Amino acid sequence: MIGRRLRDNPRAVVGVATGSTPVGVYRALAAHRARGLATEQARFVALDEYVGLDPDHPQSYRRFLIENVVEPLGAEPSQLIVPAGWRADPVAAARDFEESITELGGVDLQVLGIGRNGHIGFNEPTSSLSSRTRLKTLSDVTRHDNARFFGSLADVPVHCLTQGLGTIRDAREIVLVALGEAKAAAIAAAVEGPLSALCPASSLQLHPRVTVIVDAAAASQLGLTDYYRFVEAQDRWAESMIGAETA
Repeated sequence: MIGRRLRDNPRAVVGVATGSTPVGVYRALAAHRARGLATEQARFVALDEYVGLDPDHPQSYRRFLIENVVEPLGAEPSQLIVPAGWRADPVAAARDFEESITELGGVDLQVLGIGRNGHIGFNEPTSSLSSRTRLKTLSDVTRHDNARFFGSLADVPVHCLTQGLGTIRDAREIVLVALGEAKAAAIAAAVEGPLSALCPASSLQLHPRVTVIVDAAAASQLGLTDYYRFVEAQDRWAESMIGAETA
C-alpha cells in the first residue's frame, strides 16, 4: 500500500510510526526500493518524539526513523520531519510541527501502531478526540512498555510531543498494524468498541479510509472475525470481476 502510494505519487507524504511493530513494514518497503521504488521526492512525517532527548540520542525517534526508514529507502534526513522535542520551548515546537504538516499539504498515508492501552502516537487514554500536535505526559503503561529500549524505567522521558488525534485523522489514508496477543484487547476496543477517549485508537472509527492489519493473536478478541473474512472474500471477488471486465 505504501509502495503503491509512492509509485503513483513520487512526492507523496508518508506518516511513519516508531516502535517494534512497524520495523517489519519498513523492511518490506525497503525491498520495494530494490525493485525500483523511487523515494527522492517523498517526505516522511513522524508521529511523535520524546521531550528532552538530543535528536541524535540512541532512543530518539528521529534517530530511529533515520535508521529504519530514511537510510534503507535511500532518502535524505532532510526529507524527514520530526517534532523537535529537544527544543527549549516544546509548546512552540509542537505548533511549528503542526504548521509544517499543513505546508506539506497534509499526510497522504499514515502508518500507525497501537499501544496496549489503545494509544496511537503518544495520545494516551482521555486524549481529546479532536486534539492537535501538543505536549503530553506519558502514562505508566507506556513508560514501562518503552523501558526495554532504555537502560531503566528512570531513563524513559516523562513528556513527549505527539500529533493529536485530530491531526492523525487528517491523513487521507491510514494503515494500523498490530501483532501479538498483548495488543488483542486494544485492537478489539479500537475496532469494535465504543468511540471513547479511554481508547484513543477508537477515534479512527470516524475516518473514512482505515485499514487494520493484524495477526491471529492480535485479532483473538475480535467478535466479528468471520464477517471480516467474508467481506475480504467478497472484495476479492469484486476485484476479480472488475479485472475480467477490463481484460
